[in-house]
Amino acid sequence: MQKKISWRLSALVLSFIFPITINVHAQQKNSKPSSTSAALPLDPAVRTGKLSNGFTYYIRHNEEPQKRVTLYLVNKVGSILEDEDQRGLAHFMEHMSFNGTTHYPKNELINYLQKSGVRFGADINASTNYDQTVYQLPLPADNPDLLKNGIQILRDWAQNATLDPVEIDKERGVVLEEKRLGKGASERMQQQYMPVILDNSRYASRSPIGTDKVLNNFKPATIRRFYHDWYRPDLQAIIVVGDINVNQIEKQIRLKFADLKNPANERPRPSYHVALTGKNHFVAVTDKEMTATVAEVIIKHAQLPLRSAEDYRKMIIRGLFNAMLGERYAELSRKPNLPFIQAAAGINGFIGALDSYDATVVAKPGELEHSFKALWLETERVKRFGFTIAELERAKKVSFNQIEATYEERDKAPSESYVEEYMALFLKHTPSPGIAREFQLVKQYLPGISLPEVNQIAADYVTSANRDILILAPDKYKGQLPAESLVLRWMDEVSREQLKPIEHKQSAATVLITPPAPGKIISEQQDKESGITTLVLSNGIKVLLKPTTYKNNEILFTAFSPGGTSVYSDGDFQSASFANVVPSFGAGHLDNDELNKYLSGKQINIRPFISERIQGVNGAAANKDMESAMELMYAYFTEPRKDPVLSDNMLSSSKAELANRSDSPGSVYQDTVSAVLGNYNIRRTGPSMEKLNRINPDRAFEIYKERFANAAGLTFLFVGSTDSVSMKPLIEKYIASLPVTGSPDEAKDLHIHIPEGVIERRVYKGNEPKATVTLVYSGPFDYSPENELKMEAVKEVIQIRLIERLREEESGVYSPYARVAVTKLPEGRFNLFISFGCGPQNADKLIASAQDEITKLRTDGPRQVNVDKFKAESLRTMETKIQSNDFWLGYLNGQLQNAESINQINGYSAMINKITAADIKEFANTYLSGKNFIKLILLPGK
Repeated sequence: MQKKISWRLSALVLSFIFPITINVHAQQKNSKPSSTSAALPLDPAVRTGKLSNGFTYYIRHNEEPQKRVTLYLVNKVGSILEDEDQRGLAHFMEHMSFNGTTHYPKNELINYLQKSGVRFGADINASTNYDQTVYQLPLPADNPDLLKNGIQILRDWAQNATLDPVEIDKERGVVLEEKRLGKGASERMQQQYMPVILDNSRYASRSPIGTDKVLNNFKPATIRRFYHDWYRPDLQAIIVVGDINVNQIEKQIRLKFADLKNPANERPRPSYHVALTGKNHFVAVTDKEMTATVAEVIIKHAQLPLRSAEDYRKMIIRGLFNAMLGERYAELSRKPNLPFIQAAAGINGFIGALDSYDATVVAKPGELEHSFKALWLETERVKRFGFTIAELERAKKVSFNQIEATYEERDKAPSESYVEEYMALFLKHTPSPGIAREFQLVKQYLPGISLPEVNQIAADYVTSANRDILILAPDKYKGQLPAESLVLRWMDEVSREQLKPIEHKQSAATVLITPPAPGKIISEQQDKESGITTLVLSNGIKVLLKPTTYKNNEILFTAFSPGGTSVYSDGDFQSASFANVVPSFGAGHLDNDELNKYLSGKQINIRPFISERIQGVNGAAANKDMESAMELMYAYFTEPRKDPVLSDNMLSSSKAELANRSDSPGSVYQDTVSAVLGNYNIRRTGPSMEKLNRINPDRAFEIYKERFANAAGLTFLFVGSTDSVSMKPLIEKYIASLPVTGSPDEAKDLHIHIPEGVIERRVYKGNEPKATVTLVYSGPFDYSPENELKMEAVKEVIQIRLIERLREEESGVYSPYARVAVTKLPEGRFNLFISFGCGPQNADKLIASAQDEITKLRTDGPRQVNVDKFKAESLRTMETKIQSNDFWLGYLNGQLQNAESINQINGYSAMINKITAADIKEFANTYLSGKNFIKLILLPGK
């Protein structure tokens, strides 16, 4: 399976394993609920029940997306329950559920679902971690037989996996290849520090991926024992959310799952935790493939419960603390002469029923002491002085805006969001009161939360007990790493520094220095087929408006005009690319910090860009914030700002990141891939010190102004909860007023593309027995919308066969991947990539198998069943995709840039259905002849 697996811990992300996301605020008078200790009630919109065997169900009707339903089987079963001879079998059992059940022997389950339009990996999926195993199955809801069979599939997963010994042995190779993908510096270092920071608890020895010894040698009886002991109804729940009849689904669940049996003399389901011993730990780990020096302070605490309204209030306070602390560290990163690449701190869920205060810094080479002190100094400042009223009010404003936005979209909430809530309810007893109740709690509690309450969080969490200090570094710095006593001395020196509290200056009330003089709309045209209104403005700019009802309060927009970096010489190219950072310096009156404060509480995201052939802006805003968004957009065009400090920080951090890049096998391989595919053109090769040294920040600022000073040729596109009546005044004020000083530039064809001919490169780097393979077919392409879909069909039937052969038949890979891209401009071209990881001893054999499948496609054509799968998946996927603003913005933007009809989508189904096996065979012969073929392989160092 291509699964979302959560068993790999990393020091860099350890503090974000279970992020707290409750950020709240209100502007009403304080009033507490009468009973704050009572458990929060369950949202009445969800139907829940428990069968006599202990099996639990949650059912909810939800029409986002329409004609779709999401089914989950949730098991309170994970690697933590494995016996010593079962390490890795919780995850292996998840795999085996797709390799044969009572009603779907061997691989018939995947075959059946693909023919029904359900994609393997993208739709049907599963995940395993320490405490849970979850199976997901999104289905079309307008096919009663498919929905009925979907419930049967979950019933089979619950207790009717066949566990055929032949299939078990075939799957060993797949799981071992999945495990191989995780090998490297991160895994090797984790094996050293995890037992320390997890206090040698059971979690330290139960990584879900398991051990090579068990995976290679376990007997079928061993995994059957695990399945018998733990896959049982009192530890299981089904969640069904979607466009369904709740009563009918409840009847089917009761009918299907009532006969599940709990084992006689069942084993108790133990609860494990990481103990709070009061002890502190220090561990320094190095690895020859580690590319950065990282310091992390982890202070563990008992997990904050969330059961009652009172608990919810505490969570709000902690969320405000995290928001303000995050802003402090963001501001720190904008100070001059930074010793670190990045730094962050916050309180988050840890593991084993614990939370933690986690502070992490990635140091520049040779700057560990300065980096660590800078990291800890901000923690010390917050602990000593706390935050300011201005910071708290801003955090409240931002947080309230976020939950208010969620509440306003409550009838458009995706089914997946409800599934996540009910999973937390079943697995962790986290309440699911519903957004209406949460919004009410926020409005009740937030005004009464005081600054002392928030500041107390630092005193409670930044303590000197249960503290782990972790240092990760490249091997070459091993002799330079500090001992525990030295790091403790650094912390003591920080605690004795004469610090001052943060002072915040007052920001300007507006962005713009000079208000625009509005222009006019000079013509308007309606397209009834697409529902798009096209406006032409007095400065020649064209604006397209497409109103939708997919969201209640969301407007997405984009704008583009020709030119981009293509109009600059190779000598200026790096500076032109760097010009993309100019918007991060602020705009108009406001520098970066001031702009962030100004935007507090506003739902706005604006980002100008310069790509190879165009420049423009991408944006999103809530309806009420649309004028502020347009004002900011106008400022980015007409009043950009310079910031030498931020420029220097970005360049120095980028150079620091490159310092040890050559020690990483993956980075060396990717640099080789980009160099070969880019024909060694400096515009297309990967990052390098040479490229960074070519950047001139002053020239970058000049180029930015050149690209945006003349708005000639711009086309704007707005999609979402918009209407022409409210938008027209804003368009005239902020778009029709953009300066047009001449004709637009034309993008240049740089004639840079994947080189032709047969090329092979082998990169030897790394200590682990793992290989990475990239195969590339490319060349000229006869572009048309029909041909683009035929090329997509070629890719899809190849993907299906790669999974069937390389994974299922040869057990040589975990997730072979094919992707295709075609372009119309500046010339018609295509590239087809095939990639996979494998054992180095199998690389050439698996490459030969992949090429053999291409040959068979050219000589025999695809199997009709695979063509049918492509059609079913494409049509079903499109049914869902078109129900989003994101899709329409991307689709229409692509059509406009390629000068294609905006109504082309209306013929999508007809074009898909017209594709035949003969078409795919013809395309394979035309484009996959092997005359232009690149083979790139990463192998262990010699």
